[in-house]
Amino acid sequence: MPRHRDRSFAAKVHSFNAGYERVRGLPYDVIGNLDADLSFDEGYCEFLLGKFRDDPGLGVAGTIFEEDGYSSARDGFEGQSHVAGGCQLFRRRCFEDIGGYVANRAGGIDWIAVTTARMRGWTTRSYREKSFFHYRSLGTAERGRLRSAFSYGEKDYYLGGHPVWELFRAAYRMSKRPYVLNGLAVGLGYAWAWARRIDRAVSDDLMRFHRGEQLRKLRAILRSTLALRRPDHFLITPSSERS
Repeated sequence: MPRHRDRSFAAKVHSFNAGYERVRGLPYDVIGNLDADLSFDEGYCEFLLGKFRDDPGLGVAGTIFEEDGYSSARDGFEGQSHVAGGCQLFRRRCFEDIGGYVANRAGGIDWIAVTTARMRGWTTRSYREKSFFHYRSLGTAERGRLRSAFSYGEKDYYLGGHPVWELFRAAYRMSKRPYVLNGLAVGLGYAWAWARRIDRAVSDDLMRFHRGEQLRKLRAILRSTLALRRPDHFLITPSSERS
């Protein structure tokens, strides 16, 4: 692909699709997206392929995501139903069902793919037994950590995030050192996007589905907290309330 003058998340989709066209005619059951700035141990891909063999309803599979000072199993509330974009494997039928990646310039393409798959009835799962390490903090390719956190707040808005969940998210990040300013930046980013009413990158159906998942997770977290049990971030899933 030609080198682009401006960075855009849509460029990732265009590059992926260019490669996809080269292999579309081959027989395969699983297709994957792998970022160049990460590493994992031997047997990683074989492990994930085994999960597809074991579960015919599995549409998207991945593992724990780690970078310097952060682990998705410990520090985030995305839970095991989310698959980080650095390494995503799709069952072919699932990938075709969701229409592949959406070339959204502002980002969120990996999240949109995984959430759409769940909305269409596929299982999406990250597995705790394995992890990949990302060598650069997400969103900091051409900006600092605070600007990146502000941008993530904006992204939470245009991906349809519920304001109650966003308030919880910002407060949680502010309670953890050294992320106090990062949490404030996330909240301000969401508020700034809301004030400008920027166009959302998701359909009304996907936004309603996403917000429903967020509120179910939040109720599960609050129940666990009120019962004086420390919630397991990784096991907090959209179905936790019903389990």
